[in-house]
Amino acid sequence: MEPIIAVRALQKIYIMGDTQVNALQSISLDIYKNEYVALMGPSGSGKSTLMNLLGCLDSPTSGEYFLNGTNVSTMTDSELAEVRNKEIGFVFQTFNLLPRLSALENVALPLVYAGISKWKRLERAEEVLTAVGLGDRMDHKPNELSGGQRQRVAIARALVNTPSIILADEPTGNLDSKTSVEIMNILGELHRQGNTIILVTHEPDIAEYAHRVVRMRDGLIESDVRKTAAVH
Repeated sequence: MEPIIAVRALQKIYIMGDTQVNALQSISLDIYKNEYVALMGPSGSGKSTLMNLLGCLDSPTSGEYFLNGTNVSTMTDSELAEVRNKEIGFVFQTFNLLPRLSALENVALPLVYAGISKWKRLERAEEVLTAVGLGDRMDHKPNELSGGQRQRVAIARALVNTPSIILADEPTGNLDSKTSVEIMNILGELHRQGNTIILVTHEPDIAEYAHRVVRMRDGLIESDVRKTAAVH
């Protein structure tokens, strides 16, 4: 079986003034369809840099990254933007919702870039908002929603393009523990439905939801452990 993500000798070097920072040092990693992977590590370990590369938000200094069999490591910014919009759904700690738009309009936004008609966009957005339990909150603006509801809107937006991968960066970082459990249960359900999920977290109890934990330190993979089954 071909991996959905194949990373080979990936390096990322940042030049800051006279200093060279080796954020990633020759990382190689395979992730398969429908895996649920947690990327863990302390601040400065390289996990955010790796997530930015996996999410096609940045390009490596050297090495190769194949996404669904396509080498994306040498793509231009506009090509990367197209891949991002088709293949990857993002869920961020800070929700990243547009305050003036309703929940429905926020969720429909990625479909504008995909060139889908307005009626189809709103129909699809309604479908995914209902799936995350917000069918009765579609016309609400972000400031009229709780933190947990906002994160559900963000998850619905990540799903609207039916991406092959969902990248969740500290998705419970701004939520209380009860709401965190609700959000992690939604991600677990998406995984059961066949989505590939990559979760970036520094919290061990959140990483427990994943079936595989990749720990990073100093720009290297320190350990890569698959569990036979998730705890939850």
